[in-house]
Amino acid sequence: MEAKLVAQCNSPTLTLAHWKPKQPCVVGVLARPADDISGEARKTNHVYKDGLFDRIAINYLSKCVQEATGLKNSKSGYESLVEAATLASQRFSPIEQHQLVIQSLDRAFPKPMLLLIRTLLPPSKFARKLFAIFTTLFFAWLVGPSEVRESEVEGRRERNVVHIKKCRFLEETNCVGMCINLCKLPSQSFIKDSLGMSVNMVPNFDDMSCEMIFGEDPPESTDDPALNQPQGKKKPWNQLPRYKLMQQSDGIGISNSMMDRPISICIAGLRVLT
Repeated sequence: MEAKLVAQCNSPTLTLAHWKPKQPCVVGVLARPADDISGEARKTNHVYKDGLFDRIAINYLSKCVQEATGLKNSKSGYESLVEAATLASQRFSPIEQHQLVIQSLDRAFPKPMLLLIRTLLPPSKFARKLFAIFTTLFFAWLVGPSEVRESEVEGRRERNVVHIKKCRFLEETNCVGMCINLCKLPSQSFIKDSLGMSVNMVPNFDDMSCEMIFGEDPPESTDDPALNQPQGKKKPWNQLPRYKLMQQSDGIGISNSMMDRPISICIAGLRVLT
């Protein structure tokens, strides 16, 4: 089966073998049917029963994303949020996605409130613990159930880690690129710049869990495991066809093998269909 490139953004026509990205891109596999997720991941699927507060928060964030991107959809609940994120990933570059999510969060949270939090809670052991507790209590609607865990900070044990058991956003989108460009990177920047708190988000693409480590600076992009997935690393979609990125002097090429079923791959706002 031949791989085809379908452009879904307002940019000049690109070729598959000779594409010159303006910035590093993140490639993620997006499974077409849900059954393409491995059996182990399916066994832990969580059924969400969103309450009134959850639905209000989800619809509000979805509205903020739609206003920032200018891309409306008629869906409701978490489906609307996923649709808004999917459209953003298809129409905009990774850097633009990053900026749009930050704009969405700026719309969602009043600046005076963020400034007050930053003033009252400068970086400290107490602040890191409070951030972790607050996240587990008030953001389950976005990322799913989570718990506070310990890590070592400057030789001391602190409860500054949020362990997300199975990220709702990653589970619903099933796309590494959307996780990185629409969640991890912009969230790290927003929390640092708006609240003055460093945070390193560490997604696990094997079981769809994630850890938010407050008080820890994220590594450089070249050293971040989430941004440098090794070839052959098994993921929940490990039965999908394998793709190999080939770094070329004039851009990035893609070769494929083991293509036995239809899938799509998110590449910096474009989609490669097989």
